[in-house]
Amino acid sequence: MNLYFAPLEGITTYTYRNTHAEFFGGCDGYFAPFITPSDNEKIGMKCLRDINPDVNKTNVTVQVLTNRADSFLKFEDKIRGLGYDSVNINLGCPSGTVVKKNRGSGFLRDVEGVDQFLDGVFAESKLKISIKTRSGFSSGAELDKLMEIYNKYNLTSLIIHPRARADFYNGEPDMAVFERAYTVSKNAVCYNGNVFLRSEHIEICEKFPNLGGVMFGRGAVMNPAIFREIKGGRALETRELIEFTDILAERYLKVLGSEVYTLHKLKEIWMYIMWNFPDEKKTFKAVKKSDKLGDLLAAIRMLPRLD
Repeated sequence: MNLYFAPLEGITTYTYRNTHAEFFGGCDGYFAPFITPSDNEKIGMKCLRDINPDVNKTNVTVQVLTNRADSFLKFEDKIRGLGYDSVNINLGCPSGTVVKKNRGSGFLRDVEGVDQFLDGVFAESKLKISIKTRSGFSSGAELDKLMEIYNKYNLTSLIIHPRARADFYNGEPDMAVFERAYTVSKNAVCYNGNVFLRSEHIEICEKFPNLGGVMFGRGAVMNPAIFREIKGGRALETRELIEFTDILAERYLKVLGSEVYTLHKLKEIWMYIMWNFPDEKKTFKAVKKSDKLGDLLAAIRMLPRLD
């Protein structure tokens, strides 16, 4: 059973991934945030800098966001040149700007188009391919038809987030829909969606014993020690959260060259981490309203030990 860190745009960059692996470990693989080939299909190193092997110290999977086989294959040439032999296709992003261009979960409106796209990709690709998908565009009932398509292709993994695009991140994942897909899938299935606790991971694994993996997104940003905990290591500690943040701040400053951008990065991360401290409303407010990096770093030092 593999444990994966989901791609979160703007958060799980190589700086975060490297630092997370160094501090907490336990993660079997990191998925880089999606890369979208430009309209003219030109892909420069600026676009690929987050997956540059020279700066990545983790087991990272590249993710691509496209709905065109020709675009995919040109992208493939670029990443194979960097030494990658696998790729993940994003059919799950619910962002309005992505959906508007019929990409990510927006592409799921066109089931025949998805089939034609995958047919074109698999006819030519030399990469190992996985797919990250939502359960449909309007409804999870659409996953039944999508599974007929996914089963036509030899995937290394089918990562299913059992929410429709219409759900965004609201409500609970539809486990009945996931169970149907898990039962009929000819490919290894990975579960993704609303796993925040070790106990929730155990429950999922007990219900679906043949899962190929579980992917953690917001839950792993909230508790970066969750992979370690699941593998029998110690629970998350306030002390290491502070040390982790100090090193992240130092590395972001070096990469971004801006205290303002560094502060924005850390604020976004700490909006999730503060879920571990539901009673610390004063600190939450101080983090949220901090307008200097030093203010945020000082605020988190006031947090109590985690039980």
